[in-house]
Amino acid sequence: MPTYWQVDGNLIKQQTMNYWLVKSEPFKYSWEQFVKDKKTFWDGVRNYEARNNLRAMQKGDLLFWYHSNEGKEIVGIAEVVKTAYQDPTTPDPNWVVVDLKPVKPFKKFVTLAQIKAEKRLENMALVRRGRISVVPVTPQEWAVVMEMGDMQTP
Repeated sequence: MPTYWQVDGNLIKQQTMNYWLVKSEPFKYSWEQFVKDKKTFWDGVRNYEARNNLRAMQKGDLLFWYHSNEGKEIVGIAEVVKTAYQDPTTPDPNWVVVDLKPVKPFKKFVTLAQIKAEKRLENMALVRRGRISVVPVTPQEWAVVMEMGDMQTP
């Protein structure tokens, strides 16, 4: 039986998808700007581990949008709408981008301090691999963060 996430009355069907977290410095590109833009490509990744995570993303995968440096909190959910392709900001073919669209802001932002205090999230890549800008999130971690952010599941 498929799993569905309910986000403000909208059902999002979980297929065979992966979950991710991307970090954005809000003074460079905030959630609010992302929502205004309605879509963006995720560029500027110059770390091989983060690049490999971008390459692993599939259309329909969901991700948490995390404000780093300022706020240090998960503020929204986005969806991958186009898989990896050459980063248009560099001629180097080693670097890729994915296209993302906003899905929904969190009702309650989930801070890094809350995540670190939550025993069920002690192995989350955000905690263990804090310097990486694109990290995977397990389905169990996704469910815990959704609960912490008052994002209901049916």
